[in-house]
Amino acid sequence: MGADHEHGHSHGPTAADLARPDAGHRRIWPLAVSLGLIGTFFVVELVTGLLFGSLALVADAGHMATDLVALTMGLVALLLARHGRVTDGRSFGWYRAEVFTAVLNAVLLLGVGVYVLYEAVVRLGTNPEVPGGPMIVVALLGLAANVIVMYLLRADSGTSLAIRGAYLEVLADAVGSVGVLIAGVVAMTTGWGYADLIVAVFIALWVVPRAVKLALDALKILNQQAPSHVDLDELRADLAALPEVQDVHDLHVWSVTTGMDVATVHLSSTGDHCAALTAAQRVFAERGLEHATVQVERPGDRSQCESLTW
Repeated sequence: MGADHEHGHSHGPTAADLARPDAGHRRIWPLAVSLGLIGTFFVVELVTGLLFGSLALVADAGHMATDLVALTMGLVALLLARHGRVTDGRSFGWYRAEVFTAVLNAVLLLGVGVYVLYEAVVRLGTNPEVPGGPMIVVALLGLAANVIVMYLLRADSGTSLAIRGAYLEVLADAVGSVGVLIAGVVAMTTGWGYADLIVAVFIALWVVPRAVKLALDALKILNQQAPSHVDLDELRADLAALPEVQDVHDLHVWSVTTGMDVATVHLSSTGDHCAALTAAQRVFAERGLEHATVQVERPGDRSQCESLTW
């Protein structure tokens, strides 16, 4: 029996990526400062939008929530991965904290998107009166906050996948702020309130699909489904094709969190078990599954596994 205890980093912003010893403390303060700026402006934009009846501001606040979750997940994952205790009862530590956070965030984003779309339909035919001045002021402040956060994250976005994901979220939100700014200018100069509705709907339609994808990705991990980038049939065939292996069974691949994939497999071999183990681990490593537990058995031991119900 053998096990490779290194963690693979195959894709996406990951807690595992941030927890590496070379991650460095310099990544904490840009995330913390950015989180404070975006969080403060999220409250300002949401309150202003509700106070003045601007759906565009409410929708953009919902979009800004995606920035918050990206920053929060990166910061929490980093802190928990570094300082959270690994115990016998919690052998994977706190790596799944970001998954539970993602599910909660997706639910909130879907709620905001549905609310904005519903309000937009209700206001059709009313040519709503929306004060352009407050919209312009808040949009400019939001754009300034996004530019500052982008500057803070830019240096580390090339070396950290998690920070790169947050950087792209903020970049996309800056575009939303420009949309709100345009709607405010149109409302102030022409009095055409539908500009607010149009921008709100576009932002909501941008947020909802991303929220659905976020929820589905998180639920796949919680359901312990195989990562989409791993072809189990191909992996099973490559293991079976090894000259040291006569049979492959009980192959399982799942994700602890995004980019932290693990695998287990039972192999039957009549030859050198160490050679079979080494060859199998090489196959897993080629697919980014560097944390694979391989059990090598004698032919005939499979009957013990066939009695399992899963």
